[in-house]
Amino acid sequence: MTELATSSATARPARRALRRGVIAGGVVLVLCLLCVGGTTLSLLGGLLGRAPASTLAFGCGNGRIVDPAGPMPSLSGLVEQQVRDAAIIIKVGQDMKFPPRGWVIGIATALQESRLFNLGDLGSHNDHDSIGLFQQRPSAGWGTPAQLSDPAYQSRKFFEKLLTIANWQILPLTVAAQRVQISAFPNAYAKHEPLAATIVDALTGGASRAAVEVAAALQCAVAGQIAASGWTVPLKGPITSGFRPPSRPTHNGVDIGAPKGTAIHAAASGVVLVAACQARIANQPISCDRDGGLFVSGCGWYVDVLHAGNVITRYCHQMVRPYVTPGQSVVAGQVLGL
Repeated sequence: MTELATSSATARPARRALRRGVIAGGVVLVLCLLCVGGTTLSLLGGLLGRAPASTLAFGCGNGRIVDPAGPMPSLSGLVEQQVRDAAIIIKVGQDMKFPPRGWVIGIATALQESRLFNLGDLGSHNDHDSIGLFQQRPSAGWGTPAQLSDPAYQSRKFFEKLLTIANWQILPLTVAAQRVQISAFPNAYAKHEPLAATIVDALTGGASRAAVEVAAALQCAVAGQIAASGWTVPLKGPITSGFRPPSRPTHNGVDIGAPKGTAIHAAASGVVLVAACQARIANQPISCDRDGGLFVSGCGWYVDVLHAGNVITRYCHQMVRPYVTPGQSVVAGQVLGL
């Protein structure tokens, strides 16, 4: 009952977006609520950026304080200095008792501002008098040029400002970063979130999977909690059908069983691409306001959400018209429908 292809006019933009996401190396997740009660999560690709699997650490954090002067893991696309600068950000966050979500936000911000290099005065290429990992400006009161040349100092100033942002842990990363940085490009930070989570995982034993509410225990996020990476479980329930099992090799989803009327939550912050009906019998459109069956194909009422890193989640077979509309911004854990 789960299909990636769409045929209704309102869904065609989503089909193009899905294809672009895959071509660009992004990820497509499809979450389908079966008419008999259930949910499907389809995964095409990985959620942890482009680093090779051998560099990724699993678990929810090893609890050790990161040593920026120690051995660094090899991460695809990054040189050693970038990884060490990321380690400095994490170390400062750890010293300040920040939870892992703060480390992810800090690293994503530095990736946008400096590509994780401690930049000095670039002369005519400078943005005013901005310097360092976070491109902080002496003239804006962040500190003296000598102070701002220290990555640890800049990291501390970033985290101090982040602490003043209400509900920073549950805000979309790009919103939290922008409220600290006040950048001319407020939406630019989001694209770095997957890589930032990968870096945190590699340096800390998987801490981007820890719940955002947990500062020291580093326990894994469970259903109903948001992980430091910004992701959450959209629905509690047992898996009733896996992703492309031998018995269903074309099943591009993971069905999660749940009673009718169970709320479906956005798996991460993003923007709604599609909220539409897709149901057919014998290739003829039918209403989605009815139960499905063996002869019904399509997603029924469904929602597509675009997230950071060209990740798109799809939530199929909803019981009623979705609660969200195309173009609407949603946050992780927000109810999308039933």
